[in-house]
Amino acid sequence: MRVNALDHVNIFTDDMAASARFYAELLELSVRGGPAPMKPEQVQWVYDHQDRPIVHLNARGAPQAFPRDCPSGPTGPIHHVALNCSGKADVVARLTARGAAFSLNEIASIGLTQIFTQDPNGVLLELNFYGD
Repeated sequence: MRVNALDHVNIFTDDMAASARFYAELLELSVRGGPAPMKPEQVQWVYDHQDRPIVHLNARGAPQAFPRDCPSGPTGPIHHVALNCSGKADVVARLTARGAAFSLNEIASIGLTQIFTQDPNGVLLELNFYGD
């Protein structure tokens, strides 16, 4: 057995529309309804440019394959979700235009710029740009 890659992150939301819009507008990801029998107001899947559903958005109270309480507010033991990205200047411009809080961290020794921001649910995103 081996782990090949991280498949997706599941995020519970009280505002499906705002969450879907955030990922679509800021990160230019594609948002689609999840698989049947779930309804679009219950589940939205967020796809990357290679058509992989990397973020699953679930409305609070929607049916779950593995029932589990998920508290509101801070994201429990998950500190952040990191995404490998390109187009740093575009993301900075979009964050600035939205009036969104974000911070930059440079790790020159490995050619990495990190942008930290939060989604509408308080999930901390680490957007990683290598040599960008």
